[in-house]
Amino acid sequence: MLKEQGKQVSSISSWMMFLLAAACGLIVANLYYAQTLVGPIRDATGLTSSTAGFIVTVTQIGYVAGLLFIVPLSDIVENRRLTIVMLIIAIGALLTAAFSPSASLFLTASLFIGIGSVVAQILVPFAAYLSSENQRGRVVGNVMSGLLLGIMFARPLASFITSLWGWRAIFILSAIVITLLTILLSFALPERKPLPTVRYGKLILSLGTILRQTPALRRRALYQAFLFGAFSLFWTVVPLHLADNFGMSQIGIAWFALVGVGGAVAAPIAGRLADKGWSKMLTGAAMIVAVLSFLLIHLFQSSSTPALILLFVSAITLDMAVSGNLVTSQRVIYSLGSEARGRLNGLFMAIFFLGGAIGSSLGGWSYTQGGWNLTSLIGTILPLLALLYFLTERRSSKKDRSILAS
Repeated sequence: MLKEQGKQVSSISSWMMFLLAAACGLIVANLYYAQTLVGPIRDATGLTSSTAGFIVTVTQIGYVAGLLFIVPLSDIVENRRLTIVMLIIAIGALLTAAFSPSASLFLTASLFIGIGSVVAQILVPFAAYLSSENQRGRVVGNVMSGLLLGIMFARPLASFITSLWGWRAIFILSAIVITLLTILLSFALPERKPLPTVRYGKLILSLGTILRQTPALRRRALYQAFLFGAFSLFWTVVPLHLADNFGMSQIGIAWFALVGVGGAVAAPIAGRLADKGWSKMLTGAAMIVAVLSFLLIHLFQSSSTPALILLFVSAITLDMAVSGNLVTSQRVIYSLGSEARGRLNGLFMAIFFLGGAIGSSLGGWSYTQGGWNLTSLIGTILPLLALLYFLTERRSSKKDRSILAS
């Protein structure tokens, strides 16, 4: 049994790192299956074009709720048991979504898919706990690359499956996969039983104190919120844009989404560079790349082949910017203190996923109101705001660690 103590008790094995990476990818993919299926789900459930963005937004809201109220439990509750319970909730929600006859039931199921999928953010800090300080960036980068591959493969996989058997099939298949994963994790995961120091109510109330007194957490969360908002806006709207302006079928959209998988290579690279102290430079570079990714597709709009190629390139570079900054930020967050790591991670992920939910909603609204022109303009502004905020950054990590230790 692993007990939470003041220092590391063991190093993570290659097998466990692979298992955690694969599990995170399979679990978090549930948040994104619907992203390229907005059209078919909208038509089947009776949603309008202006409200179709809620298909993605509601799932992200559920994820944020889970990050705020479930993930902090990992600081006081045995982690393996918590993982299994939340995965069972996710399985039930996936099956409900698969057989939903109406928009209201599908959206309710989507909410619980988001809540159940927070298991990924229990497993990532678990990996950080098992790793030593000098390897933490590499370990988190490798686990996060699995998570990011899950995000990026989810979109093309959902489109391919939908083209063969309809959109409901992907939710049924995912329920089967998560059931098998739950069984495997119940046997393979070691126990991690934190030494509880506070009750749940006080634990939740402490979130406000931690957020208020940890400037590095606030900054990193807001940086990623702006970037992930642009990312969610892009992937919510680009399937509609490809269908409307390039005449792409679901198969074509799937191939387009598959290109974004290339962005996952940034995660392990960013983790290794962050271990060498390059976090600040990587953060600035990620924001500049995200701005340019959207600016170019905003300035060069048409239904031509060059414009489509530019969209492909922007999909890769935007994903690289978001994944690279995510790993860099988590490297910073996990260095702030082990005793509050679950709460730190929960707050960080909740804030930036809230940014993603806002981005998805803005995408649905902007595409209806002003088409791709307005959508790409908003997508350019979001990372630009992050960059402007980043330019005001000062060193604060030592102060943050002393506050968390007090």
